[in-house]
Amino acid sequence: MAEKLGDGIVSLNPKPSKGFSSKLLDLLERVVVKLMHDASLPLHYLSGNFAPLKDETPPVKDLPVVHGFLPECLNGEFVRVGPNPKFDPVAGYHWFDGDGMIHGVRIKDGKATYVSRYVKTSRLKQEEFFGAAKFMKIGDLKGFFGLLMVNMQQLRTKLKVLDDSYGYGTANTALVYHHGKLLALQEADKPYVVKVLEDGDLQTLGMIDYDKRLTHSFTAHPKVDPATGEMFTFGYSHTPPYLTYRVISEDGIMLDPVPITISEPIMMHDFAITESYAIFMDLPMHFRPKEMVKEKKMIYSFDPTKKARFGVLPRYAKDELMIRWFELPNCFIFHNANAWEEEDEVVLITCRLENPDLDMVSGNVKEKLENFSNELYEMRFNMKTGSASQRKLSASAVDFPRINERYTGKDMCMEQFWTVSQRLQELSSLICMRRLRQARKCWK
Repeated sequence: MAEKLGDGIVSLNPKPSKGFSSKLLDLLERVVVKLMHDASLPLHYLSGNFAPLKDETPPVKDLPVVHGFLPECLNGEFVRVGPNPKFDPVAGYHWFDGDGMIHGVRIKDGKATYVSRYVKTSRLKQEEFFGAAKFMKIGDLKGFFGLLMVNMQQLRTKLKVLDDSYGYGTANTALVYHHGKLLALQEADKPYVVKVLEDGDLQTLGMIDYDKRLTHSFTAHPKVDPATGEMFTFGYSHTPPYLTYRVISEDGIMLDPVPITISEPIMMHDFAITESYAIFMDLPMHFRPKEMVKEKKMIYSFDPTKKARFGVLPRYAKDELMIRWFELPNCFIFHNANAWEEEDEVVLITCRLENPDLDMVSGNVKEKLENFSNELYEMRFNMKTGSASQRKLSASAVDFPRINERYTGKDMCMEQFWTVSQRLQELSSLICMRRLRQARKCWK
């Protein structure tokens, strides 16, 4: 039974097994991989700039300052998280796979300390128990081989080789700070709570389920309102309800779920809020396991024939009855920059992408990812007339936008936001877009 640590935090104690069933399934998996997986395929996202760091780094104190000095009044820790697989995959590997590793720089008294720690997820704890990768990867989920790998994990779970009591997420996507807690997030699972110690070290406390009120997945990109202190989030699922919206109060209380009706399961990586609304994106990146098998596609496939739908819901709605849906030309969106209201319109600034193929970040990669040519767009939804419009604000490729979070949900007049651009595989070039609008236009 899961041990409660208080404040909605659950201590993890998974119970995998190394018995006969485990050895038999390992043998079966090796046979399947040998017969059906092409080992000559490159795994680009395990090499070069993406090569994993297998070892954690305990706090390294008194880092040299290359230029200038650190003000003694500066006191805090900068943290980032990303996928960093501890064990080699048995077959495929996708950019979205990998165990979450947090890198932190603690600054205090004019000195800096560096640390890196894995988020101690249930998945990682179990693979450490075996000393090898045991859970299926997104990079495996393609064609008939993908179906067999799904069945392999189901067998391991059914025979209690693996314990799915605490989910199987990686906590590798993003971090958010709310109600005095640092949360490590990945959209297929619940959040993990990480404590920042005085010396800068990082300790995984457990998983948070908000006193059992959270029973579904939790987006990696929740939004915290800087004025109210509330956090707004959602989860998507492969079974109805396909989308569920949640509000978490400033003091960490999760309010009742608001199921939202969409026609079929999709990937919804991000959303947005304004001072009055939450904005959801029903975009045609569909979960289609049958097509995965029949057409040798990845389990998520994009449908270029369908419109992009955007749902605008009053953010304190108790149900979906007041949601307004708007249509725009076909596209997909991984990340939004911000949203706000202007008179009768809701404005969304986002990184728009046409005809994406998730398989492009699974194996080999080109010098430039042509089909990941994200462009910065302004989208407007008129709550009075029901009309929608969009206009391009930048050339490609633009993604991973960041804003001053004091302006989340608010007009960013004269503010800046940052996006990664051009060579996605190098993650090196940054664009700064300054909004110079006095009325409704003039971006530079």
